[in-house]
Amino acid sequence: MPNRYAVSSHSLARTQQQPQQCLWRVMLLSIAFVALSFLGMQQALANTAGLPDFTGIVEKADEAVVNIRTTATVDGRGRSGQDPYEMFRWFFGPDFQPPGGAPEQRRGEPAPEPEQRSVPRGVGSGFFITADGSILTNHHVIDGADEIFVTLTDGREFKAVVVGSDARTDVALLKIDATDMVTLPIGSAQNLKKGQWVLAIGSPFGLQATVTAGIVSAIGRETGDYLPFIQTDVAVNPGNSGGPLLDMSGQVVGINAQIVSRSGGFMGISLAIPIDEAMSVADQLKTNGKVVRGRIGVQIGEVNKDVAEASGLSDQSGAMVSRVEPDGPADAAGLKAGDIILSFGGKKIAKWSDLPRVVGATKPGQRVEMAVWRRGKPVTLMVKVGEMPSAEQPQAAAPATPEPVAGLTALGLTVVDLTDKERADLNIEKGVKVTESADAGASAGIAVGDIVLTVGNNEVGTAKQFVELVKKAGEGKPVGMMVQRNGQAQWVLVRPKR
Repeated sequence: MPNRYAVSSHSLARTQQQPQQCLWRVMLLSIAFVALSFLGMQQALANTAGLPDFTGIVEKADEAVVNIRTTATVDGRGRSGQDPYEMFRWFFGPDFQPPGGAPEQRRGEPAPEPEQRSVPRGVGSGFFITADGSILTNHHVIDGADEIFVTLTDGREFKAVVVGSDARTDVALLKIDATDMVTLPIGSAQNLKKGQWVLAIGSPFGLQATVTAGIVSAIGRETGDYLPFIQTDVAVNPGNSGGPLLDMSGQVVGINAQIVSRSGGFMGISLAIPIDEAMSVADQLKTNGKVVRGRIGVQIGEVNKDVAEASGLSDQSGAMVSRVEPDGPADAAGLKAGDIILSFGGKKIAKWSDLPRVVGATKPGQRVEMAVWRRGKPVTLMVKVGEMPSAEQPQAAAPATPEPVAGLTALGLTVVDLTDKERADLNIEKGVKVTESADAGASAGIAVGDIVLTVGNNEVGTAKQFVELVKKAGEGKPVGMMVQRNGQAQWVLVRPKR
């Protein structure tokens, strides 16, 4: 009878081998895990190998960047300087007095003048451009301040004076009484490219010597201001204003000036003033204490597709003159509303926003050649550049026009002749006035009261001539008209309805 507890030699050998196999499996898994971890580390290192290292730049630049805080003097009764009992007097009458009467009245003495006190106004950033303490920052950082204090990274604080400040470019030059200051090398924004790494150093929310980095996201960003900006995605917040924007060589390429935000904080778009423009302004501020700019006395607009087609231009370059200031430099040169300035002093005006910068950079008193497109033909004019005033003068209101009279209609526009007085008041030689606008004319945006100066490239002197020129242009074809409204002229393309 076989022994049921007997174990075969084969089974025993297999049982003895199982612990050894488990051990080998554990060792193989461990080796595989280490290998995979090593490969992962190698891959991570490979992925980060192309990222920039800013530490060397920051070490050199940190000491050249300063914190700027400003103060303002206010009435001792508060920021507004108002009487604390003013609200009660508004309710109870001007004779109201606090319980027991005012202390000065109880003594029968005149009320003392309220004491003045200094209160914090704002914070910003700046950086040294000379070893003897010249600092570049934004105009809006120090605008309206009574006192300006500059704090260095080592904790030393200096009182600064304003050498000069320019609101149009938002650039200010300060000076402190110091020597051997660390300065930043000045670069150029001319060669910046989208996607290039840049970094900012400043005092966001008063947090001094803060570094943020990102890339250039746009070049020559137009915002309606005097300068085109460098657009970046570098984190810039209130307090960063006036601080430097640096490239990978550690050179200043811009001054951080604005953010595009709906919340007041950083939302991914920040704007910097190109350092080339800022240094040009700083040089004038140091020499003259102000910036002297040229002007010719015109209001301008964009040359869009319709304007180019209506005026006969082959492209959309140039700046369209919508208004010429009476007795100004452009007026004396013979420039007219509706003209398109193509170049100024030999410099091409690629887009309308180029003209203010080119004219502004021209020294007042110089005679400059302008290439102009006028009613389908090129015209060359010579203008003597004037000087830009420190503040814009208020413009006169547009002259009122008399009640409309019977006229003639074409393209849905009913027009009447202008009287001699109307032409004198509007400072024009020819033109007809729109008394009704419908159909194609209304669709093009022409309104009652507008003055039609030309049909195509032909001047319009009478209502009868207006109708004849429209017919001559051809039935069913778009007709370009130069229209003046509130003293400003613009090209309008009227497309007949089919």
